[in-house]
Amino acid sequence: MFFISGITGKVGGAAAARLLQGGHKLRTVARDPQKASQWSQQGVDVRQGDWDDPVALAAALDGVEGAFMMMPPIFVPAPGFPEAKATVASYRQALRRAPPPRLVLLSSFGSQQTSGLGNITSTHLLEEALKGLPFPTAFIRPGSFIENYAYAVDQARATGAFDIFLAPTDRKIPMAATRDTGLEVAKLLTDGWNGKKIVELGSRFSPDDLALAIGAMLDKPVQARSVPRGQWAQALGYQGIPAGATDLMEETFDGLNSGWIDFGEPGVESIPGATSPAQVFAQMAVI
Repeated sequence: MFFISGITGKVGGAAAARLLQGGHKLRTVARDPQKASQWSQQGVDVRQGDWDDPVALAAALDGVEGAFMMMPPIFVPAPGFPEAKATVASYRQALRRAPPPRLVLLSSFGSQQTSGLGNITSTHLLEEALKGLPFPTAFIRPGSFIENYAYAVDQARATGAFDIFLAPTDRKIPMAATRDTGLEVAKLLTDGWNGKKIVELGSRFSPDDLALAIGAMLDKPVQARSVPRGQWAQALGYQGIPAGATDLMEETFDGLNSGWIDFGEPGVESIPGATSPAQVFAQMAVI
């Protein structure tokens, strides 16, 4: 029996699917169990609960062979990251009540830095709070999820180009597919390890590489265009982030473009991505 959080998302869903294929039993919590009905129909023990409910989490962790936990995505956190801190505190309490034999946590590349992370600060807080647990703990730090650039397909189909906050467009940064990340979660849970483990997962691709992949899918030339730095706040506003609340996202992209947010911490394990942008975008076309 394994506990999988975020099972209705892409990473948790990929991990759950692989574990079920291997004949393992699964348990999860969901604020609205109906939204996880596709999983309960496959035999997953779906319990009512919430990220910030340590009692429900501890009950779900009780008796499992291993657990996967992640931070809920919050695109516009309040000042000081109170949402992330509440979730981390809930996790700490639940893990004290029902410590699993091993734990995998979804982090992010760059989380080793103590500042200048923008939204990635939430996973830094997670690592800092849980790095000293008295049982085997693994932090997976994937690169930027390739699926985050799905918007570029529609833009490119309509105009032959897409806008991106990364600059310059030929600079490669770590990227990873969500499915690869979920499969690594499942592998860690079933293979086991000792002590603390950090895994950097992904390969380096540039916006120009994304443009080539999308162009191949659409069978036409596609160009990646960096949004000028002075226009970021306005562009993020078009994406739904309220005026005056774009600072954290801007800080994240500044960190990516400067190389502050990157792979390369000494002593960590590095695993290249198995899925290319072309494969991710091709799968989107099938869907």
